[in-house]
Amino acid sequence: MIIDGHVHIHSGWGREDDLMADMIHFADRVGIDALCLSLGYSRDQTPPPDVVEGENDMVWAEVERRPERIFGMCYLNPMYLDRSLAEIDRCIANGPFRGIKLWIACPMDHPNVDPIAERAGELGVPVLQHTWYKITGNEPAESRPENLAALAARHPDTTIIFGHSGGNWEWGCRVVADLPNVHAELAGGDPELGQTEMSVAMLGAERVVYGSDAHGRSFASQMAKVHGADISDADKALILGGNMQRILGL
Repeated sequence: MIIDGHVHIHSGWGREDDLMADMIHFADRVGIDALCLSLGYSRDQTPPPDVVEGENDMVWAEVERRPERIFGMCYLNPMYLDRSLAEIDRCIANGPFRGIKLWIACPMDHPNVDPIAERAGELGVPVLQHTWYKITGNEPAESRPENLAALAARHPDTTIIFGHSGGNWEWGCRVVADLPNVHAELAGGDPELGQTEMSVAMLGAERVVYGSDAHGRSFASQMAKVHGADISDADKALILGGNMQRILGL
């Protein structure tokens, strides 16, 4: 089973009554069985709760349409902590979603993220956090690998997916190497030679997961990081789906 751990819904794709129609078609062409879906139309970096909940509603509709193909990730803005905890209950504890997605509303080591990470641990669901290290300068509240590592160390029983491996994956893998609850994600960057091999060497294949960041990146270019890697077939199978099956409790 191949699971793409990082896909975004978008109102400009598919049909009005089926936003994921085209994405599912493209996934079928490259053999992807399931998509972990989050976010949507808003590019607001600090969205108010009604926007966040509206985006989760979009994802929920697609999960209900294809429950065997689409797994919902509950998008949150931790700066609205009470509403975020309520949204976790709505979408995960009492709904079909299987994880949490955080973007750039606040750094991951902000105190407001601690109750979210704790609740994720209680529910046994992962937290996927966008991370990047930009030589041109990060967005004001954008997490770097160090922010993620600080929170992960405070919550060792919560599974953290290290979105984009920090962009600068050579540095990012070093930052999280000693945190066994952190899983490096291959999504979103150029298909550079060596990323997957280094991630496996430093963390072990059990701590590396495939994702694409589609539609921002293509499925094929991101899968190439795994298919073209000089690692065993068993390790490739873990990265492409086995690890996410375990993390999501499938």
